Amino acid sequence: MHTPVWDAVDEFFDRTLVTPDAVFDDVLHRSEAAGLPAISVTASQGKLLALLAESIGARRALEIGTLGGFSAIWIARALAPGGRLVTIEAEPRHAVVARESFARAGVLDRIDLREGQALDVLPQLTDTKIDFTFIDADKPKTPAYLDWAIRLSRPGALIVIDNVVREGEIADAAKADASALAMRRVCEQAGQDARISATAVQTVGSKGYDGFLLARVR
Repeated sequence: MHTPVWDAVDEFFDRTLVTPDAVFDDVLHRSEAAGLPAISVTASQGKLLALLAESIGARRALEIGTLGGFSAIWIARALAPGGRLVTIEAEPRHAVVARESFARAGVLDRIDLREGQALDVLPQLTDTKIDFTFIDADKPKTPAYLDWAIRLSRPGALIVIDNVVREGEIADAAKADASALAMRRVCEQAGQDARISATAVQTVGSKGYDGFLLARVR
């Protein structure tokens, strides 16, 4: 399903809309060298996260799924003065790379990286109301992550979930794997949950055919 046109358009957007930044090139290079999976958001998608966080004046942010730190840096840089991002990573090898990324990007003072299973860490965050959440971790647990994100958020907060389309499998339960079935449940959950108002957008590009779910906490 992937086409060269999608790659070309992504490259065009990155070239025209995203300011070149050696920090992000470095993050991706070292993540690859460490053997991390190449599943981080694109540069344009990272900037989208930053714009969304900035648009609501976010000061307290949450990320579930740090990987090498690419998206966390985008979010941390977009936070209002004094802002802080809590990012959760279950894989110690990923956390090592991410910490190095944060130090090299100069955002260590804005990021609290917590290692462990997200469902163990999230109950520890109840003392702070979150303004912006990005969920991009083990997909079968996403329904539980969404519930926690809502519970931890202030009214007006934004929640973004990555990889909801799953190459279209979300629309066909007969073909869906465990991750796609979880995303079907997430969409059904978001549509019925009176605590949020949500929609989804499909995306194509260098990462293939996928999409985001976006929700605003009422």
